[in-house]
Amino acid sequence: MEPDYIISWKVAGIALGLLLTLATALVQPLGVSTQFVVSDAVVAHKVAPEFAESNAYLSKYGEKEDWGVGYGWMLVLGMFVGGGVAAMLLRKRQPQQDKGSMPSMWQARFGDSVVKRDMAAFGGGVLLLFGARLAGGCTSGHMISGISQLAVSSFLFGVTAFGAAILMAHFLYRTRQG
Repeated sequence: MEPDYIISWKVAGIALGLLLTLATALVQPLGVSTQFVVSDAVVAHKVAPEFAESNAYLSKYGEKEDWGVGYGWMLVLGMFVGGGVAAMLLRKRQPQQDKGSMPSMWQARFGDSVVKRDMAAFGGGVLLLFGARLAGGCTSGHMISGISQLAVSSFLFGVTAFGAAILMAHFLYRTRQG
């Protein structure tokens, strides 16, 4: 039985493409992880300008008017608010799980501890943000904006991210024989 979604994935994809085109035309391509670096750099340039200028990473950000200082945090906030609104609107349309919203696949492999699930999600988010900065951009920056601009680094990022995700899923959810 196919899920009954409010918006099909095709319509959502077209809407995302149009939003990306508009954002790129009006401001610049979308990306989120840089916002954290920009914010750190802005604070560092105000509090310890010598340190910020001597740091090869922070010296690239924070001095000039960077779109991320204002618009970037609005994008981050919009992700939280939009995700929350979508969750509330679509709550009744979600497939039923055994224990709240915890996937049965997770429960079968790791148990039903909500704390363990939350810690794993938080740890995964930290690793994702670290990897995003190491790769020079996050999934929204590379896979949505970068690939749409045909950036080779973004294609490499996409292949690597999906490859790593597939390998990790096989590792985490492998079935034991015997």
